[in-house]
Amino acid sequence: MRRSTLAIAFYLLLIFASGMVVGAFGYRLYTGTPVSAKATKMTGEQRRQQYLGEMQDRLKLTPEQNRELNRIVDQSRLLFDDAHHRHDEEIKAIREKHTTAVRAMLTAQQLPEYEKLHAEREQRKAAKK
Repeated sequence: MRRSTLAIAFYLLLIFASGMVVGAFGYRLYTGTPVSAKATKMTGEQRRQQYLGEMQDRLKLTPEQNRELNRIVDQSRLLFDDAHHRHDEEIKAIREKHTTAVRAMLTAQQLPEYEKLHAEREQRKAAKK
């Protein structure tokens, strides 16, 4: 009889201990520090300096090559800016054409609500920038 009482006490202790382990694991699992996927955004000048520094460090550029690389990066920046400007203008023209076509298909009763909807969308778009 004594033996079965000890066995029961042992099993109860074992169940209690396993509950503590599972509880600690669950607590650790659900209260862990979340990872943020947002990286700090570098400015254009910071990206440029990082690129130039990496090129200098890894390729051991001469001073003349450094000057040439700076000239190439400056020229490329101007070309990128021009391409972005053209792209922005094309997107703006497509949006205006879309808005004009939608306005043309709507009835007189629908037009005021569309103008309201359009203004709200423009505000949301401006707020994101």
